[in-house]
Amino acid sequence: QVQLVESGGGLVQAGGSLRLSCAASGRTSSTSAMAWFRQAPGKERELVTTINWSDGNTYYADSVKGRFTISRDNAKNTVYLQMNSLKPEDTAVYYCASRLGIRYSGIHFRTSGDYNYWGQGTQVTVSS
Repeated sequence: QVQLVESGGGLVQAGGSLRLSCAASGRTSSTSAMAWFRQAPGKERELVTTINWSDGNTYYADSVKGRFTISRDNAKNTVYLQMNSLKPEDTAVYYCASRLGIRYSGIHFRTSGDYNYWGQGTQVTVSS
């Protein structure tokens, strides 16, 4: 079992920044990849970014590329999402997700079904 706890969401004006954190506990030694997804009202959950645990390689959705950065602190079992130049369309509940199992290089897991554990979500609201 893995427990994920997100924090750092809030209300920010367009153009501002926020940093989300996701603290993992439990079977973290089996982590293969972690990701951030988001879900806006009336929309499906979508991938924001992923990071591979084997090599730290990252993937970003086109909508956030150049503005968002995912990073990790292995010692703290924590993943971060630095969000800059925020736009109103970034408003959503942001979820942290963890995948356990084999560590791959060069492969990014991009669908929600690829992940085993989820956090409770944190609200990000960007005002115009």
